[in-house]
Amino acid sequence: MNIQRNSFKAARRLAITAVAALAMGATGAFAEVKAKLGQAMPDSHPQSVAMKKFAELASTYTNGNVKIQTYSSGVLGSDEKELQAVQAGTQEFYIGTLAPLSTRVKEVQIWDLPFMFQNEREVYALLDGASSKRIFQKLEPTGLVGLTWTGMGFRNLSNSKHSVAKLEDVNGLKIRVMANPVALDTWKTIGANAVPMAFAEVFPALEIKALDGQENPLLHMYANKMQEVQKYISVTNHVYTPSALVASKKFWDTLSPADKAGVQKAAVEAGLYQRQLLDQGNADVIAKFKADGVTVNTVSPAELARIQDKVKPVVAKFSPIIGDEFVKGFYDEIAKARTASK
Repeated sequence: MNIQRNSFKAARRLAITAVAALAMGATGAFAEVKAKLGQAMPDSHPQSVAMKKFAELASTYTNGNVKIQTYSSGVLGSDEKELQAVQAGTQEFYIGTLAPLSTRVKEVQIWDLPFMFQNEREVYALLDGASSKRIFQKLEPTGLVGLTWTGMGFRNLSNSKHSVAKLEDVNGLKIRVMANPVALDTWKTIGANAVPMAFAEVFPALEIKALDGQENPLLHMYANKMQEVQKYISVTNHVYTPSALVASKKFWDTLSPADKAGVQKAAVEAGLYQRQLLDQGNADVIAKFKADGVTVNTVSPAELARIQDKVKPVVAKFSPIIGDEFVKGFYDEIAKARTASK
């Protein structure tokens, strides 16, 4: 009898434990995953705001299973260091500049080619188009899963010396540029003394006059207080800088199909939200610069055409490196978007 009673009690305990486990699994308690997302922008920047929205949406769309902690201002390290961590699986998400991605997939360098776009509509069509999806496919073997493309804005030139209204005004300016060969060749061809440098080092270098200037999207400049060390901004819109939200493949492969779908949905919505914030912010940031004593000028279309002509050899040089077929397809997509917007 005692043996039967003990067996019955043991069976009942096992059944209760199994039911409890099923109940907890249904609420996602056993499936909860914690993840880190790092990026370089300060909290006030649209990218930081959008990534907080991403974390919020990811939690909602996975029923609380995926909890993402966001880190801004590069506290997790440089873009390259963060990307290495994501590849290794010690960090789960990264969003930021394409320079480190371009060392892993050569097609990413297409975004460094100058003067491709006339407006944001064309850019957004390309970010959502076939070429950008193809880049994400090429990223997977490197240990990265592309979730969405979003914007950072057209790059413009700032410096502490004088307004840049024509090609010759760039001559001799010591300009920090992105650490990629296309940007370096572009600025050297224009006549600048191009200096590759990690972005975290740029402000102090400008402050002590080790650099004359830098080039970045306007909101990026303002959020990083470039108005404190730069007195001239010239609107050139020479390159559009997108950013890519990527996940660690090691992390991604641990998620359930439902959680993957929830995180993916959150990423797309947050990316669109970031574009919206950028479009709104660009509308008034020039007035903010002027209020802070910065002289802002827009380079004329005729002068931009001169500069564009000057850098054609750069495009010709890097097209075969990036891949002639890929470059042609990319430009064909731009032409299609341009026609559709007319």
